Amino acid sequence: MTKELYYPEAIDLPVFKIIAQAAQEQNKKAYVIGGYVRDFLLKNQKAKDIDVVVLGSGIELAKKVKDLLPPKTKSAYYKNFGTAMLQSGDLELEFVGARKESYRKDSRKPIVEEGSMEDDQKRRDFTVNALAISLNKEDWGKLIDPFNGLEDLKNKILRTPLDPDITFSDDPLRMIRAIRFASQLRFVIHPETFEAIKKNKKRIRILSRERIADELNKIMSHPQPSIGLKLLYETGLMDEILPEISRLQGVDENEGKTHKDNFYHTLEVVDNIAVNSNNLWLRWAALLHDIGKPDTKRFHKKNGWSFHGHEFLGAKMVPRIFKRLKLPLNQQMEYVKKLVRLSSRPLSLIEEEVTDSAVRRLLFDAGDDIEDLMMLCEADITTKNKQKQRQYKDNLKKVRQKLIEVEERDKIRNFQPPVSGKEIMQTFNLKPSKPVGLIKEAIKEAILEGKIKNNKEEAMEFMKTIGPEIIKTNS
Repeated sequence: MTKELYYPEAIDLPVFKIIAQAAQEQNKKAYVIGGYVRDFLLKNQKAKDIDVVVLGSGIELAKKVKDLLPPKTKSAYYKNFGTAMLQSGDLELEFVGARKESYRKDSRKPIVEEGSMEDDQKRRDFTVNALAISLNKEDWGKLIDPFNGLEDLKNKILRTPLDPDITFSDDPLRMIRAIRFASQLRFVIHPETFEAIKKNKKRIRILSRERIADELNKIMSHPQPSIGLKLLYETGLMDEILPEISRLQGVDENEGKTHKDNFYHTLEVVDNIAVNSNNLWLRWAALLHDIGKPDTKRFHKKNGWSFHGHEFLGAKMVPRIFKRLKLPLNQQMEYVKKLVRLSSRPLSLIEEEVTDSAVRRLLFDAGDDIEDLMMLCEADITTKNKQKQRQYKDNLKKVRQKLIEVEERDKIRNFQPPVSGKEIMQTFNLKPSKPVGLIKEAIKEAILEGKIKNNKEEAMEFMKTIGPEIIKTNS
């Protein structure tokens, strides 16, 4: 007979006594379940999100609990789902009636019926998330663990409470959640569970893109995103979600010459960024920075493998990926697209002498994102050759120094033309027309090339010199 375990210290918050009081007054049984229990047993910081399962109506209990909590407690009731949310201070409480679920083949929306506590634990995604602790007077603090979740927790294993084939076919989102939890908790996915993900990977197609992107962003936000990204690839889910990343894997050889595996290189770049920045979209730029390489790969007898223009092709692919995954299509997408397009520029600057003109153009193109671009370039140095590594880093230091010098002198970042279109029209008595834009572009180019300084006086003088010829040629 399994020894009964009690963890009253897990439920020492005042709110649990309030829930217990309300449940007793309504003659209901209540249990705290899921992430809060898991994290307590892992000795992680106690979660602020608390899930409560009720034998009976979760909404009725939530309303009673709200009456016992401070007046400022916020509430939301979802009758269609039989759930309720309360927010009190920094705690978020979700109440749900114990239930059992069944699924149709073409949908992840369950058919829900009232059920027992064990029914409710059966419907949970993983054994470590099915752990529950009693909030009832007769067995206060008792661990309810019908699927040996505590053992899996100790062994750092993720497995489903029931047959994983059924679990993942019913709700395919659980496959990505398995990978997210494995990444977050540094757990191993049980072999049977892992094989079931591989077998059911195509079921992910019934999910909304938003749900997939949400889980993907959580994986990308972890301290070491490569753990989850590698598991997505190994299970075949990457082929379904981001085939552009899967295509990076592999090494070709021709006449004894090979290139690096761009998939594992990319994972390393993402991890390098994660060490230095929590910026999710910079991590996305790192993930996508080489996606143009498979389609630009060429072999040359003399020089070996090349990927010329992969940054420009990759940048063109970014909007399509963001649209497909329902990721933000405005500022964030443009930011990622820009960094992918410019990802090789800083290092290419030092192949020859670092000219002021080239640095001005980089500052002009990158604007306020220049620091993030330089961070991406530094993360992109993954060679294990110590001499090459030192050389690349030294070269980037030179570029950084040059960027500082040129920016202080020429003020090119967020460049605004010193002469406006209106001033051009007034000077030459022009209406809005092609010559106005060409004159404005010529002034910008002259500043970037260092022919004139970035000030109004020199720009006006230059404009008066080149303006008449441009007008004559294009009128």
